[in-house]
Amino acid sequence: MGSPEKNESKGFFAAMTSGFSMFGNAMHRSVNGLLGYEGVEVINPEGGKEDAEEEAQRGRWKQEERDSYWKMMHKYIGSDITSMVTLPVIIFEPMTMLQKMAELMEYSYLLDRADECEDPYMRLVYASSWAISVYFAYQRTWKPFNPILGETYELVNHGGITFLAEQVSHHPPMSAGHAENEHFTYDVTSKLKTKFLGNSVDVYPVGRTRVSLKRDGVVLDLVPPPTKVNNLIFGRTWVDSPGEMIMTNLTTGDKVVLYFQPCGWFGAGRYEVDGYVYNSAEEPKILMTGKWNESLSYQPCDLDGEPLPNTELKEVWHVADVPPNDKFQYTYFAHKINSFDTAPPKLLASDSRLRPDRYALEMGDLSKAGTEKSSLEERQRAEKRTREAEGHNFTPRWFDLTEEVTTTPWGDLEIYQYNGKYSEHRAAIDNTGSSNVDVKSIEFNPWQFGN
Repeated sequence: MGSPEKNESKGFFAAMTSGFSMFGNAMHRSVNGLLGYEGVEVINPEGGKEDAEEEAQRGRWKQEERDSYWKMMHKYIGSDITSMVTLPVIIFEPMTMLQKMAELMEYSYLLDRADECEDPYMRLVYASSWAISVYFAYQRTWKPFNPILGETYELVNHGGITFLAEQVSHHPPMSAGHAENEHFTYDVTSKLKTKFLGNSVDVYPVGRTRVSLKRDGVVLDLVPPPTKVNNLIFGRTWVDSPGEMIMTNLTTGDKVVLYFQPCGWFGAGRYEVDGYVYNSAEEPKILMTGKWNESLSYQPCDLDGEPLPNTELKEVWHVADVPPNDKFQYTYFAHKINSFDTAPPKLLASDSRLRPDRYALEMGDLSKAGTEKSSLEERQRAEKRTREAEGHNFTPRWFDLTEEVTTTPWGDLEIYQYNGKYSEHRAAIDNTGSSNVDVKSIEFNPWQFGN
């Protein structure tokens, strides 16, 4: 079984989706004419309305900044740059990768509906729409801050959810997350892998994502597609995620396969998502279609993938309104993630909101943000030297390393498991009452608990 565009036996709907690929990929153009940048590709999603040199001069960089950044970065071509390169704060957004993980909770009501749903195929419609919904936020081209080892992020006051993420490893950089409400639990171990290609970077989501629906004990496994960030230095930066997203019901064997269409010439196919919900016998039951930056709809189908008579497309998810002209293209929920309104009482001192570099960037002070970022990175190196001199290994506080190693399309992954201590920690705080301490005055300290 493959994606709709790869299987011509699935009927009219599949034939329609496969037609998008006929446009090919977005136009790649070399900027060989720019002295010193031979071989650098510029990818124009509009398909070549301007020539290469004109497109290359677009984007957020001034010419002298492009020159400096290119001199620094070109030696890393072909490398994984997830944590090995010190990057200028001009390309950052005031959010860490742990907070970025929490953005998946914006439309968590879809998981609530999946848990309440008795139809096993509609359950996958709701759950996969939840997985797709975060891509609207992922199209932002600003880079989140890499978390400091031991850094955490907590989120409450949203859909009855308690969300916690922790940076559990620095080399390689790995994060673990857990979320829970009355309908579901969410657990993830994430180890992003990248490949720098000069003017673009491929991002491989090495990780394992599991959602457990509480009513029936259903366990869902999610495998997302890779992402490509185009025009990092030359041209207008934009994001594409061509490939398959697969969500499997590990309890029943049912699955949904959604195909992210690659951006073609003149933007053909950009944002398009199409696919099917299949039963355990790999027979299509429901077709799904839409755009990951707008909405998703579904319709029952026959065994050939054709819409059933007397049925119609129904919308299952639509992107929420967004603030106009937001500097970082944040959603309202993204602003809530940085807000202390979604922080619990007695916030952990290791929380991302408290990072001085992140806060300085949020306030628009790039100079201070850069200084604070360098200071944190040096403090992290010093803490590592101290641990090594004392013969200590870092131990995460809220997640335990298991003996399980899972295989992903991009490499093996060690699994971290939520250990339940955070729930005990919060219960103890609730029993002692809330604190009058101003959480904004807490000094960021991710090192106080690690061993």
